[in-house]
Amino acid sequence: MTVKWLDEPEEHDYPAAASYLALLATEDEVKAIVKALKKAPVTVQKAKDILRASRLDLLDETNAHVRSDLVKVHQGEKLSPILLVRGNLANGDPLQIADGYHRVCASYYTDENTDIPVKLADFPAKDE
Repeated sequence: MTVKWLDEPEEHDYPAAASYLALLATEDEVKAIVKALKKAPVTVQKAKDILRASRLDLLDETNAHVRSDLVKVHQGEKLSPILLVRGNLANGDPLQIADGYHRVCASYYTDENTDIPVKLADFPAKDE
């Protein structure tokens, strides 16, 4: 079973990412991150590496959103690429899956080495 992907994230993914990021960052930081995500090129990462870097648990296949994405995969529907914010290894800050956690988990269930298209942005640097 191969996961198929859209070329670019869906437009509604960006407000969803902003909503999540608003719990972690200021409004100005969130705006900067979303702007950077929109400009970022699509690259490819492995499902297992995204989960490891984010330090998130693999959600169960019975999770409603994971199950919904697995159904889409089985039906040959394309999933939206994942929006990520880079962690900081030196500070111990994990990668943030700003949008697409359920899609990452669904993809992992098809094969942990699944290539996932992602857009990756850095957290804005603090002015010193």
